[in-house]
Amino acid sequence: MPTENELLNNVDALLNRVDQNDLPTPAERRRLREAAGLTQTDIAKVLGTRREAVANWEAGKNEPRPPQRTAYARLLEGLTVRFPASATETAPDSAVPDTLTTTSAPETPSAMAPAAAKPPAHPAASSTRPASTSRRPSAKKAVKKTAAPAAVVDPRFENGPLAVVDCEDGQVSAYCVGGLVLDVPAKSLPALVDWTITEARLGQTRLHRNGRDADPILVLTPAALERYGLPAALSDEERRTGRLKDSHKVVKQIQRAELQLTQRGLGPWARLFRDPEGPRRRCVQLCIPSWNALDAREWDKKDDPQLPGMHPADLARYLGTYAQRVMTPRGTTSTTGLELMTALRPPTRAEKNETTGEFERALNTDALTAVYEHVECEVPDEHPKLKGKFERHHLRTPAEMLMEEPYDWCRPLTDDECMLPYLVAIDVNMAFAAATNGLTVGLGAPTHLTGNPVFDPKVPGSWLVDLSHVDLSRVETGGRTLDAGLLPSPFTPKGDRPTGPAWYATPTVAYAQELGFEVAPIEAHVRLESGRYLDPWYNRLRDAYVATMADLGVTTTMGGQEFLDAITVHKQVDPTMALLLNAIKSTAKGGIGKLRQRSRGQVPYYEPWPALARETWRPDIRAAVLATVRIGMHRKILKTAAATGRYPVAIGTDCIVYPSTGPSPLDVLPYTDEGKPVPGTFRLGVSPGMVKHQGTQTVLWAEAQFEEAGAVFNLANLIKTDPASGEGE
Repeated sequence: MPTENELLNNVDALLNRVDQNDLPTPAERRRLREAAGLTQTDIAKVLGTRREAVANWEAGKNEPRPPQRTAYARLLEGLTVRFPASATETAPDSAVPDTLTTTSAPETPSAMAPAAAKPPAHPAASSTRPASTSRRPSAKKAVKKTAAPAAVVDPRFENGPLAVVDCEDGQVSAYCVGGLVLDVPAKSLPALVDWTITEARLGQTRLHRNGRDADPILVLTPAALERYGLPAALSDEERRTGRLKDSHKVVKQIQRAELQLTQRGLGPWARLFRDPEGPRRRCVQLCIPSWNALDAREWDKKDDPQLPGMHPADLARYLGTYAQRVMTPRGTTSTTGLELMTALRPPTRAEKNETTGEFERALNTDALTAVYEHVECEVPDEHPKLKGKFERHHLRTPAEMLMEEPYDWCRPLTDDECMLPYLVAIDVNMAFAAATNGLTVGLGAPTHLTGNPVFDPKVPGSWLVDLSHVDLSRVETGGRTLDAGLLPSPFTPKGDRPTGPAWYATPTVAYAQELGFEVAPIEAHVRLESGRYLDPWYNRLRDAYVATMADLGVTTTMGGQEFLDAITVHKQVDPTMALLLNAIKSTAKGGIGKLRQRSRGQVPYYEPWPALARETWRPDIRAAVLATVRIGMHRKILKTAAATGRYPVAIGTDCIVYPSTGPSPLDVLPYTDEGKPVPGTFRLGVSPGMVKHQGTQTVLWAEAQFEEAGAVFNLANLIKTDPASGEGE
């Protein structure tokens, strides 16, 4: 086996023989290494990187960046000379133009949940535009692939959805997705915006034929801020107002250039634009991380921030992949999650008037198209509709307010459970997103039903009904009667049995019927126009989540111990993709939360706040989703109890804690004699709605926690092997 010095000498010997740093296909990289008898560790040492990075290059999960890219390409070139591929291994050469317009998508993780394609390696701008040049070489060969059909790249946006703008030694560069780096000629911020509009070829194609293309985003590093005369951080006053003062010199530059800013001004997420040219928008969004544009609670690790020290190429990969798999970011992940709903279900379309021949605005029947009158029981306490209804500090009861929330429940351990050694916590993947899959929600105006209306499980809405008669001890599951005292009620977040009439969303009342009990509503607010509005939203986020987990080494084909082993180390495989995973989960959870966005002190109590003017301010939809999360978990808890005799001791949102004889979920979850999960119970796996291991603690540890607190409390979110486990789910 060659020594490290010999490898370095081989690389140096190739310096004058190679003008390009093109890379062979991932499979060829691995073949060359194995033909030379080298290990991934050998190459990692030579290139000054990690073995995992070399493994990812050979798997095609990501690409090396300079300076490793150049050295790696030259090493492979030398190995190609020494170990040429046989005729059967080499695909026929085919000419590829310097500017590619298509790129092959990678294989999807499995047919169960097709993953979004990996970000294509976008080419540089055409040589006819010398003002912006690429420092990433063009491809020489097109290797025949059979995995997936080629994805067409819109030539308007061939360089990707966004770029990270940085400045080094006086040279401004734009780092794009796929390793592309553009030289930026702009000397001022207005010139940078105009360059982006006219030359950069950045942006994203609409997600729905009736939607609109996403504006390009420029992410400005501190070095770029300094180059364009902007402060690296906002002052205390500027942070409070969320913008630079209008007297700032750069704001005046923007005004002199006749560019326009939105009412938010020049802040962390600034939008600059010129009037459209016909149907073409001319708008650029700025994202300034050092001004807290990327909140660490959503986009980063809040206890150990990674973004401030991240290389611009990695930041472009992170945000660019998010844009390609989810959508172009729109501020917080919560806002992006809400905007994704509208992007996939646009409220309007252009429809031709056959009489006049003109195109007119028409409404889409499968979307949220109007702001309807809000329902009193569905709104939060500060809503204008409640003004004068209650005393200022009145706490509304379940009979006055729809209280559909996730579980926050716990109970003391029984004597038998205290004899068991472990508490095992399992976590539902993407619980909020999974609950939207196939969920029928209201689209139109609410209709108020009085006089004891008949319950219809197919009609979404809010129902005032007494479910206090539902007794879980009378419910037979899997041929056996369960111990109701060890189970939470499915109808309340705290797991307490209802004591009288209360408002519930349709999924909750339907579950009472499913358990075999009669329901008799007193009144209701229902939406007769309904549909599966959130299905494309779920599909988009599911594919993004599964694709990113595959990048981290966890695929949909894994189960049992193989899955548990992979999930244990997945965040160490690629830290950048681990951040992306958390951002996707935050997008799902935050998007649902935005459906009932509360006043953040912008206006006095009982005064309308801006969110109320949105068609997507729909607390009834949020309630239906959260009810489905809780009911779905309860249904599986009953099935698990029937199959194993095990009962949970705590539930926190999407985490369930079981006493166990062993430390693994495999010691808790039921399996058939054939080794398959018992139908209807929790199932290990990567797809949304399946579960993973969140953590294990001992029963003695739990008893010590209770003794220290002086009471039993919910331990669900304290039992974490990985401190970041479960965040954003």
